Amino acid sequence: MRYPDGGGLSASGRARREQVRLRAARMFEQGINPVQVARALRVSTKSAYQWRRRWRAGGEAALASEGPGGSACRLNPAQLDRLAAALDEGPAAHGWDQDQRWTLARITTLIGRMFHVRYTLRGTSYLLHRIGFTPQVPAHRAAERDAAAIATWRKRTWPRVKS
Repeated sequence: MRYPDGGGLSASGRARREQVRLRAARMFEQGINPVQVARALRVSTKSAYQWRRRWRAGGEAALASEGPGGSACRLNPAQLDRLAAALDEGPAAHGWDQDQRWTLARITTLIGRMFHVRYTLRGTSYLLHRIGFTPQVPAHRAAERDAAAIATWRKRTWPRVKS
């Protein structure tokens, strides 16, 4: 499944948070203490104290948004699009035909093959979340499923186990 926004704060969300910090700076200029600022802006007192410390050190510029969090992605947008398309093709299209599941290890290997870039498993997980993929339970039943054997088990074995 994919999230349309890729998760995290959007640019407008970061801008709203920056406005709250700038309002706090104006309150600090008026001599209002951080506890009152926190109460007025409905933020934690820890945040208010941190903002005041940053404001004292660098003024309002120190409270400006630094952009999206996290480390910079080592793949450019075109490569991310290619990766998403490759994942949509499925594991069999890339040599994993034993089962039809993407694992972090397989995706990490695929990234290495396609782009000659190394990621850790956790880094691959972050990357997948960034492009909108989330872990899912398989949508289809296993191809090896034996409906007759299951019916027999339910009819003969389950009543003995249940009682």
